[in-house]
Amino acid sequence: MENILKQQSEYQRLTEVLDDLIDVVGEDEEHPLASLMEVIGVLIEKYEDEHVPELTEI
Repeated sequence: MENILKQQSEYQRLTEVLDDLIDVVGEDEEHPLASLMEVIGVLIEKYEDEHVPELTEI
């Protein structure tokens, strides 16, 4: 599955949206926006897997 996030600006915007959702939803899994928060989290994670190098131990 190809990631729909193509540019870092899209990634940054979605991380801002996710931060805002976390402030609203918190840990309430029954909140109407909880599933949206989960989808955005998956998109961010996929982008990071493809574009952000992993830290290695020194």
